[in-house]
Amino acid sequence: MTTHEILLSAASVRPMLSLLTEAKKNEALAKMADSLIADTEDILAANEKDIENAKGHISDVMIDRLALDEKRILGMADGIRALIELDDPVGRILSEHKTRAGLTVRKVSVPFGVIAVIYESRPNVTSDAAALALKSSNACVLRSGKEAFLTSNAIVKALRKGLVASDLPENLINLIQDTSRASANEIMTATGLVDLLIPRGGAGLINSCVENAKVPCIQTGTGICHIYVDDSARFDMALDIIENAKTSRPSVCNAEEVLLVSEKIAKEFLPILKARLVDKRISEGKIPVELRLCERAADIIEGTSASEVDFDTEFLDYILAVKVVRNVDEAISHISEHSTKHSDAIITENSQNADIFVKSVDSAAVYVNASTRFTDGGEFGLGCEMGISTQKLHARGPMGLAELTAYKYVILGNGQIR
Repeated sequence: MTTHEILLSAASVRPMLSLLTEAKKNEALAKMADSLIADTEDILAANEKDIENAKGHISDVMIDRLALDEKRILGMADGIRALIELDDPVGRILSEHKTRAGLTVRKVSVPFGVIAVIYESRPNVTSDAAALALKSSNACVLRSGKEAFLTSNAIVKALRKGLVASDLPENLINLIQDTSRASANEIMTATGLVDLLIPRGGAGLINSCVENAKVPCIQTGTGICHIYVDDSARFDMALDIIENAKTSRPSVCNAEEVLLVSEKIAKEFLPILKARLVDKRISEGKIPVELRLCERAADIIEGTSASEVDFDTEFLDYILAVKVVRNVDEAISHISEHSTKHSDAIITENSQNADIFVKSVDSAAVYVNASTRFTDGGEFGLGCEMGISTQKLHARGPMGLAELTAYKYVILGNGQIR
């Protein structure tokens, strides 16, 4: 099918979406999860071909982001099953009041209709997006990057088996077959067919969607995530958090990219940091972190001299930009200038500084004494997520079920006229 035909097919199911019962959706989700597990062999075979095709074209870190194994597929199925336990977001009465005319005015949650997701080389997005769309009574149109297309196609085939087994139409879940730029442009301009567009990927993809979309678009920003180590911070806690935020999975948007350190502790803390992220990791056979240092940090430890662009870069790799700052106020100022408003953290034992940081940093997720890696739908108890919104209108932060609904007013009367 062409991209336009797929969009028409998805739009054709709009009339039935609000009529889907919670029981029917949960039945389908359970069967979709079972189908994923049953088709593990086919999905892994497709993934192996994608990885082979991608070698030499994307970094090893991004290859890891693309790669699936039985454990990751099981995790995808568990993410779908977790949605079954969550309340149906559709049909909720968000507010209700009586007017002077005696009308009952209700604000009721409703599905968007057709949600399109354009994403890059993360095949788990395919199952997360499809499951979230179904639970929120939306049809989805998925447009995978070419690096992950074979894997995404195999996943969609499995998920559609779950729909058919539940007597639901296959075209609740749709995968665009064309991975060229033309298909992305067609989705962005599909006025009347796409009700909400969500891009998931790097800055280039997100900026293209935000700048060119004629359909409503959520800005899921890149993650230039900061951690500020305050002068009162416990060093052991700070080191654990920094290593986790930087190295547990550097290719994801909630990984730390910039470290800010108070000048009061920099001479003591930075050598310990280098020993932990560089020397110890080398001795353990792990990939060391390349430290890109501001002038003040470079006077204390060895590393790569940082350029100005390093503090505005989402590395998605084992690279960390490091800057020494005077205090919490300068840390906040730096974050305000360079942050993508995704996730930022302070490590401190000073409650006043923590309060100032939380109130002043204008990001979707602000942490005190915890890793930025927790900015995730599953970790927030949302089951899974459609993306991390860094804008303020409609949705902000991990987009779970509630963020995939709109609302309408339902007015009940008994013959009133105006």
